[in-house]
This record gives sequence, structure tokens and C-alpha cells, in this order.
Amino acid sequence: MKVEALDKFWADKSRYDLAEKRFYEGPQKVTDRSHYSPLVSEIAKAREHIQNSLEKIDGVTLDDGLNSELAKRLAQLEGEHKELKTQVSLLNELLTATVKRLETQLKLTNGVSKEPEVEAKKPEANDDDDDVDLFGSDSEEEDGEAARIREERLAAYAAKKAKKVQIIAKSNIILDVKPWDDETDLKVMETEIRKITQDGLLWGASKFVPVAFGIQKLSISCVVEDDKVSIDWLTEEIEKLEDFVQSVDIAAFNKI
Repeated sequence: MKVEALDKFWADKSRYDLAEKRFYEGPQKVTDRSHYSPLVSEIAKAREHIQNSLEKIDGVTLDDGLNSELAKRLAQLEGEHKELKTQVSLLNELLTATVKRLETQLKLTNGVSKEPEVEAKKPEANDDDDDVDLFGSDSEEEDGEAARIREERLAAYAAKKAKKVQIIAKSNIILDVKPWDDETDLKVMETEIRKITQDGLLWGASKFVPVAFGIQKLSISCVVEDDKVSIDWLTEEIEKLEDFVQSVDIAAFNKI
């Protein structure tokens, strides 16, 4: 540009036009820069504000309300932590006491506290004194006393056992006795049945129960001692009364 300005004559028209264009465009660019200067200022301010905000965050700059809320939360967490530690300590103590108690019970169960058996020492025989019995009379008296005590204890045990009441097993039975027909005299049949006697057999109440077509059956109860009276024997004895009895059934059987 400077070199071309010194020339008094430009032979190239295009170069002249380009120089003129550059001449006029120079002030316009300066004007555009001055026009956009407020925008550049705003951008600079925004950058400065962002930079200040970042510096505050890095320095953990918080307001008073947020600081008090955090302090309360920290105090609450510390209290809960102390309470948990106390509860854990109590649980450990309780567990230790329970384990000790169980160990003591196991020792007692396994017979740790059993009394040691004391074995009586047998007196050693002296070969030199075999022919001489210096305490013969005393040993005989002791043997007699021990035998007497043993006999007394055996007698007392036998007497105690004899006085003990023995439980006798008994059964309550209800028998249904069916006659041949309606002409059978049930009263006579009952009388014949009651004539059956045995040690341990006791006859009870009886009644006539209708069956069908005017026929009745005899329902009679009895109590028997299980060791003395057999149910099979009793039913066989009743069935022997063939003139009256057709069949015998056990209606009920209960232990007493």
C-alpha cells in the first residue's frame, strides 16, 4: 500500500481498485469495533462474576442458615452414634452372661460335680500272723452285727412293699344277649346268666331292648378283673345256655 502510494501513475486498473477498497474499508472496521465494545464489556463482566462464584465455592463460603442446619444434623448423628454404641455394649454384656450361664448348666448336666468314688482299701495280709488271730472275737461280733442290720433292713423293705396298694386292672363290659324268638322268657334267661360266677366277675344293671317284630334282647353290664376273668371265657359260658341264647355281642368295652 505504501509503495503504491508513492507511484504517480497506476497502469493496472485492478490494483487501483483494490487499493481504493482497502482505503475505504479501514475506517469502517474501526467503527464496527466501537459498535461491539459494549458486548465485549458484558462478556468480561460475566466472566468475572463466574470466576468470583468459583472462588467462593472453592473456599466453602456458606451462609449462616445453612451452617446452623448442618450443625444440627451433625449433632443429631453424633447422638444416634452414641446411643448405638451403648446398645451394642449392653448386648455384648448380656451375651457374655448368657454364655457363662449355659456353660455352668452344661457342667452340671455332664456330671462334673459328681462325688469321687472312694474305694475301700483292703488290708494287706501278713504272712507272719496267719496262725495268730488277735482280733478274732471282735471280727465275729462285727459280722454278726452287720448280718443283724441287713436282716432288719430286708424285713422293713418287705413290710413296706406288702403295704403298697397294688392297682388292679378292671374293665366295664356291656353284653347284648339275643334270644331265639319272642317266646323266650328273658327274665329266666337273665337269671341263668347271673348264675355264672367267677372270682373277679361282678354283674351289674340290665334292661330289655326291642330289636324287631316284637323280639327283645337282653343288655346286661358287668365289671371284670382283667387278670382273673377272660372275655372269651365269659361269652362262651353264656352261649352254653343254648335253650335261651342265640348269640352274644360286646356292645361296649371300657377300661376302669
